[in-house]
Amino acid sequence: MVLYLVRHAKAGSRSSYEGPDHLRPLTEPGRVQAEAIADRLAGAGVPRVVSSPYLRCVQTVEPLAARLGLVVETEAALAEGQPFGPVLELLADADDGTVLCTHGDVLPDVLDALVRRGMAVRGPGDLSKGVTWVLDRRDGVIVSAHAVPPPSAR
Repeated sequence: MVLYLVRHAKAGSRSSYEGPDHLRPLTEPGRVQAEAIADRLAGAGVPRVVSSPYLRCVQTVEPLAARLGLVVETEAALAEGQPFGPVLELLADADDGTVLCTHGDVLPDVLDALVRRGMAVRGPGDLSKGVTWVLDRRDGVIVSAHAVPPPSAR
């Protein structure tokens, strides 16, 4: 039983984007990464796709949701700057195979909290944009995880 925790793909520079940060979109390399993430997960039996409401997260998982005929559900707990506790609750309640997309500040806090609760990390850690963490769950408890490196953004 697995869950997939994705960091959003490459987005435009925060400092050069002139609009509200929650509307900052993926770059062309980020859109390429999003399609590659969809390629990787399309056959994984994903029942739900849940994302931070920030545009760059939604755009990261939209190709996957479209291929599967699903709607991207937005969840404020996955947004930038949010504490890890509500994300742990989302993970505990998520259907097996659910994909959740979040940000670079939330991801390490969630992983650290899971390690403190006994989760083993297999292989090297990775927090890069577009990384997918595969969380192995047994009897409702996340027992181990490994990072699937981000796809190339070429």
